[in-house]
Amino acid sequence: MSWTPADPMVSLKDVHKSFGDLKVLNGVSLDVMKGDVICIIGPSGSGKSTLIRCVNALNDIQQGSILVEGLEVNDPKLDKLELRKKVGMVFQQYNLFPHKTALQNVMMAPVRVLKQDKAKAEATARALIKKVRLEGKEDAFPGELSGGQQQRVAIARSLAMQPDVILFDEVTAALDPETVGEVLQTIKELAEEGMTCILVTHEMAFAREVADHIYFTDRGVIVEHGPPATFFTNAQDPRTKEFLSQIL
Repeated sequence: MSWTPADPMVSLKDVHKSFGDLKVLNGVSLDVMKGDVICIIGPSGSGKSTLIRCVNALNDIQQGSILVEGLEVNDPKLDKLELRKKVGMVFQQYNLFPHKTALQNVMMAPVRVLKQDKAKAEATARALIKKVRLEGKEDAFPGELSGGQQQRVAIARSLAMQPDVILFDEVTAALDPETVGEVLQTIKELAEEGMTCILVTHEMAFAREVADHIYFTDRGVIVEHGPPATFFTNAQDPRTKEFLSQIL
C-alpha cells in the first residue's frame, strides 16, 4: 500500500488483543498524523501499554489493522526490522546494556542493524548525547548515571535509528521526582522539532502542555478523546470525569 504524508502515519482500526481469556484491547481505533503528539492516559490495566506495544509488533493482535506508513503490522509476513526502522520505542525500564558506555549504547543499533560506518555512527551518537544534554557522559556506564540520565540515553539510542515515530511507554514511571522533569523536557524538545510521538503517561500537566490530542482508555476501549483544552476542562464521559477528579 502506498503511503503519503497526507495519510495518517499510524492508523489503528478495530484492534482487538487478548492474553488468554483477558481482553486487553476491545476494538481500538485511532489515527496519528505526521508531527502529532498523542498522549494515552487511563487507569492501570486499561490497555495503554499493550496498545503501543502492538504498534511496534512487540505484541501481536487477534483482530483489526495497524498501519505504520502503509505497512500492515498485523501481516504474518511483516518484516519487523523494516517496521522498527520506522518506529522507535522508549520503555519504562531503560533497558540499556550495563557493560557498554552511554556512547556504545547509542551507537550499537545503527552499526549492527543499519550497517552504518562506525565513524559516522559515533559522530551521530555524540551529537544525540549532546542533544539530550548529556555531553561529558559519553564514557559513563549506565550504573554511573542517574535514572533520568539513563532514560535520556535510551531516548538518544532510539533517535539513533532515525525513526519517523517514537513510542514512549510510561518513561518517567520509574524515575525519582527530581529527574522526571529533565526527561520530559527532552521529549518536549523532540515534539517541538516535529517528531511524531505517542506517549503513554500519567504526567497530566505534561500531557496538557505538549499533546495535540489526548486519548483516555478504560477496560480496553477509548472512552473519550480530544485536544487538551477541551479534554481537561470539558470531559463528557463519567469515567473520564472520575479519573481526572482522582489525579488532577
